[in-house]
Amino acid sequence: MEVMSHASTFLLPQQPDVSALTYSLILLNQPLPRFAPLLWNRAQLRICADGGANRVHDDIPQLFPGQDPSEVRLRYTPDVISGDLDSIRDDVKSFYLNLGVKVVDESHDQDTTDLHKCVAYVNNSTPVEDKSKLCILVVGALGGRFDHEIGNINVLHRFSQLRIILLSDDCLIHLLPKSHSHEIHIQPLVEGPHCGLIPIGAPSSHTTTTGLKWNLSDTAMGFGGLISTSNIVKEEKVTVSSDTDLVWTISIKKLI
Repeated sequence: MEVMSHASTFLLPQQPDVSALTYSLILLNQPLPRFAPLLWNRAQLRICADGGANRVHDDIPQLFPGQDPSEVRLRYTPDVISGDLDSIRDDVKSFYLNLGVKVVDESHDQDTTDLHKCVAYVNNSTPVEDKSKLCILVVGALGGRFDHEIGNINVLHRFSQLRIILLSDDCLIHLLPKSHSHEIHIQPLVEGPHCGLIPIGAPSSHTTTTGLKWNLSDTAMGFGGLISTSNIVKEEKVTVSSDTDLVWTISIKKLI
């Protein structure tokens, strides 16, 4: 089985990300993590999902105390705003329209979430041959209403062919598709030690890991039974193979 490699090098603050991945950043309508500017600088495309534009407009200047808020907003101007447009304030919409930001009204589609719409936009904007090198970072996807969180996790499954990472101040999560075995290269400066493997979508009959304090060995997991929560990374490389898609989560350290 082909091996897929994962590494959260985009969180490293003091050195450039030397991975071959191309990053896009999606900002949702939740408080921005403290490391949002770092992710912004990593990304080649920045998209606000509807009310996420309010967060960028209001919250980004707060991450730069002592600097002129107007100058900060100009430095952190998104490329695109997309979604139902039922949450973005009129003054924020006008502000970004005057700066030439592209606004995509998707209010005709009520069957998908704003995150789904933004991921689809990124997917459609990326040449087919580049998809394997694309990584979509999403902030504001965790916390807030539980149904929104579950909807965001559902997007991981609906776009399982893409690398999508959901981030909060406390943790990140992404999908480990069953089509591959996985090597997760831990960045101990910025993440860990707490981690988990969650079979959201379907139970697993056979999951095997290395590099964890409590490894799984051909183990069955499923809701109503065992799931791997509050595990601990013990090595800088974790391997995972499973007969179902798993959600990987790991804590993010406060020093970022």
